[in-house]
Formats: sequence, structure tokens, C-alpha cells
Amino acid sequence: MKRNLYLKLLEWKKDPDKKPLIIRGARQVGKTYLLKEFGRREYKNHIYLNN
Repeated sequence: MKRNLYLKLLEWKKDPDKKPLIIRGARQVGKTYLLKEFGRREYKNHIYLNN
């Protein structure tokens, strides 16, 4: 599933002066799915922590 926000995350990843990433939004809109997919596709190693 391709989302417009995925492209924004790619821009964030490419930015040499990137700041910490905070994802906020309403419940059940795909925030976790988006970040898990981004981590899986764009990084060799990634970890998911849920507090």
C-alpha cells in the first residue's frame, strides 16, 4: 500500500540535517503500519518498540 506520507518519510530520510521523527494522528489511521513498512523497506536493520 503506497501512501503519500511514505514519500514524506523518504524525504526525511534523505535530509542530512534531519531531526527526530514524531508521528501523531488520530487512532487507527495507519501510523504504525506506515512506520513498520518504512523500517522494513528502507533499512537493513530495524526494531519496533511499543510502550
